[in-house]
Amino acid sequence: MADGLLVIYADGGSRGNPGPAGAGAYLTVDGQIVAQLSKFIGVATNNVAEYTGLLIGLEKALEMGYRRVEVRMDSELIVKQMIGVYKVKNENLQTLFRKADTLATRFSEFKIVHVRRAYNKDADRLANQAMDLAGQA
Repeated sequence: MADGLLVIYADGGSRGNPGPAGAGAYLTVDGQIVAQLSKFIGVATNNVAEYTGLLIGLEKALEMGYRRVEVRMDSELIVKQMIGVYKVKNENLQTLFRKADTLATRFSEFKIVHVRRAYNKDADRLANQAMDLAGQA
């Protein structure tokens, strides 16, 4: 089991809404990057891409054996849905929310916070990388 607090920066985006979409996440412990993830998800909305960034980050954290995580995202919608401030009304997002919520319960400590976009540049870069690579295919 991995020690320490794992910080997950997650992001997603789409070019057009919906449009070609990608998700990214990078995971750090004590400021050191332990994983970088990038995933093209096809045609999707921005919010689906944001949830996908969260999901790939949480799945990787569990795979690596981390029990304590703090997620940082610039999507106020996703953060507020995850902490229960906003209801998840969109059917497409309900499935992703339930999956993220279930994954979150598998950690002994889970926290999700909203950060300004400027503090999430690396996750944004990974999401854009996924969209760029798909455009070349």
